[in-house]
Amino acid sequence: MDDLVPLPDGVEELAEAASHGDGAALDALLVAVRPEVLRLCARLLPHREDAEEACQDTLLALARGVGRFEGRSSFHTWLYRLAANRARSTYRALRRRWLVEAGGVPLPEPVDPRRTSVVAGTRLDLLDALDALRPELAEAVSLRDVLGLGYREIAALLGVPEGTVKSRIHEARRQLRHRLSGEPAAERGRR
Repeated sequence: MDDLVPLPDGVEELAEAASHGDGAALDALLVAVRPEVLRLCARLLPHREDAEEACQDTLLALARGVGRFEGRSSFHTWLYRLAANRARSTYRALRRRWLVEAGGVPLPEPVDPRRTSVVAGTRLDLLDALDALRPELAEAVSLRDVLGLGYREIAALLGVPEGTVKSRIHEARRQLRHRLSGEPAAERGRR
């Protein structure tokens, strides 16, 4: 399941230097990680423009927050977390913007397969379902099932025991299964 794409050589060193205030290292780091960040955001967001917006938000958050990178996990793992959170935030912002611009007309539920690709519809449904979860559950399951991080990496990244990660992922998957199945809430409550 661990499908971390290797970042270019020297990225960990650039991240270390950037975290200590080296501006040239930060510039080089942003250029080096941009393709991977865009790929990660595109795994969550179905439209390229949305993924690019999330990518830019991730790179901005990276530039602002690299000084807080503590090295508890690899920089690569930290970057995955940042990208997953920014992609979900971008989706929420786009959804709010659409609701305002549409004059309160609700989004079609579920996505109409005649007008939306199966992959795009699935990702939109997943983002809606993730948005309904408690943040710690959504983050853990996104890191594992969408971005492919291992339990040990997630535990280090979140600063919690591996058993807690497994428990959060199990609970998140259970809730996602119910939300994505279209089962009414009353039926879910009986189980």
